[in-house]
Amino acid sequence: MRTDNRDIKNTIISIYFILIIAAVLLATVFQSYNLVEGSSLYVLIGLLVAVVVVHFVARFFEYDSDGAKVIITNSGLIVADFFNYRENKIEVAREKISGYKINNYFLYKSLVVYTTLSNGKIAKESFNITLLKRKKVKYVRQSLRKIIKENKSIKL
Repeated sequence: MRTDNRDIKNTIISIYFILIIAAVLLATVFQSYNLVEGSSLYVLIGLLVAVVVVHFVARFFEYDSDGAKVIITNSGLIVADFFNYRENKIEVAREKISGYKINNYFLYKSLVVYTTLSNGKIAKESFNITLLKRKKVKYVRQSLRKIIKENKSIKL
């Protein structure tokens, strides 16, 4: 099964654009009215925090379980085509997957995949699935549950 959230890229670019326009607009409005001393600084700090939150939440997610290996990829959305410094990719044999967990925090969702290493230890890898639609999260959960069920039946 293959799934991703590539359709969200235009939305994130629009959010960045709106935040930049809002920062410029609010800074000029607060500067001209001078309601609160240093208010334009507070607006810029608030919008900078919003940009940082959007930057860490906005990640591209791709899941591919067709074939002998499961490939899960996380990467940034904005400059990922030119400078992919935020990529997190794992290619693991289906037999090595021992478990998974989906953490749902207030503004952040993550998928944690547990894999068995050759020496018997368990490694965990975390992926950001915040912008993945609920239906696609359900498909990823189904696929991982099926893989784990197959692995348990092979061991028995």
